[in-house]
Amino acid sequence: MITAVHNLVYSDDAAATRAFFRDVLQWPFVSDSASTEDEATGADAWLIFGTGPSEVGVHPTRGPEGSSWGAPRHHAMSLMCDNLQATMHDLASRGASFTTEPADHGYGLVVMLAVPGADDIQLYEPRHTTAYDR
Repeated sequence: MITAVHNLVYSDDAAATRAFFRDVLQWPFVSDSASTEDEATGADAWLIFGTGPSEVGVHPTRGPEGSSWGAPRHHAMSLMCDNLQATMHDLASRGASFTTEPADHGYGLVVMLAVPGADDIQLYEPRHTTAYDR
């Protein structure tokens, strides 16, 4: 039986990304007991973060009759919140920055959150039915 989803973030500066998740997002974490240091980069111990409830959506890459919708097959991670403006304010007070202005994308109010050493992550206030609380 599947018990959880484990997301991966690949970073050019793993220590900075881990510090951001730990200090700015304030996600709870465990340290991998098998390693006190990332042998490949010399970074601090591997931290594994609890991200809270989750859900998975499947989006099409092709439209009717095989027409392309312009999105290649890929995986993405988004963070959800109840109040985008309040969450942005809270995160900014801990050092977060945003690479876009909030925008209404129909499915929710969306902003891109800068992640040190890694790609931006979408942060949004959903307007769609959610499954994470089921």
